Amino acid sequence: MKLRYTAAWVGLTAAAMAATSACGADGARTAAEAVDNADTIMAALGRATDRTEELGSAEVRTTTDLGTGEPISMDGTYSWGDGYALDVEMDTEAAQMQQLTDSPTVRTLFVDGAYYYDVDPQPSGPLAGKEWMKIDGSAVFGEAGADALSSAGGGSPSASMKSLKYASDVEDLGKESVNGKSTRHYRAVLDKDDMGKLKDVYGAEGSLANSMTGGGSVTMDVWVGADDLPVRLKQKIGSMTVTMDFDKFGATEEIEAPPAAETGDLTDVVKEAGGQAG
Repeated sequence: MKLRYTAAWVGLTAAAMAATSACGADGARTAAEAVDNADTIMAALGRATDRTEELGSAEVRTTTDLGTGEPISMDGTYSWGDGYALDVEMDTEAAQMQQLTDSPTVRTLFVDGAYYYDVDPQPSGPLAGKEWMKIDGSAVFGEAGADALSSAGGGSPSASMKSLKYASDVEDLGKESVNGKSTRHYRAVLDKDDMGKLKDVYGAEGSLANSMTGGGSVTMDVWVGADDLPVRLKQKIGSMTVTMDFDKFGATEEIEAPPAAETGDLTDVVKEAGGQAG
């Protein structure tokens, strides 16, 4: 069996970082005003970060646009209270996984550093008779990137909010209505040299994540509601844009890996394919 591996479905996850945005200063008075404004913004984002971290999980609607075709939708649960995990339904056709399942959506899990895709059992090869396809995070982010992903909390909303502490300049774009809620819109841009451990996740040379993102800077927009929780996160990394809309925080079920007997591990195959692509 010959599988077509694409960046569309290998390692899809929201970008786990936030950023800074230029806030120009002309003269001492403008500079002082900019500092005061930045402190106010950072205080608001700090409250939102604490609230997000405290609640530990959320029901999220995610859209990933790789800039190469139809955006990929993923709807489901993100959890970060006891390690980063997700359980979502992903559009099969947009993810180019029609050869692996007849279902219009693919259930996708991320548990203990590995991705699992609910596919149809195949007649031969590593997925023969298997209900799930496993790909370790190291196949997507490289070994150093996978370690950083685990220690930094991965692509969870909590990790994204926490990354705002790296921002030296931020921008307040004012009030906006998002999903029927009154919000405050903030923007930031983070250069790759300021990403800390997260630079290993997206910037590792030769990793599939690097080929997807270009390993460059990240622009992040966050819309914060009156309850100090993010209503929407939008992150642009190279040609990839990830948008997350939050429907509910907290009170989600524990996410567990599928039984090993029902899983075919394609980590080595994907690593080889990624190396050949590079």
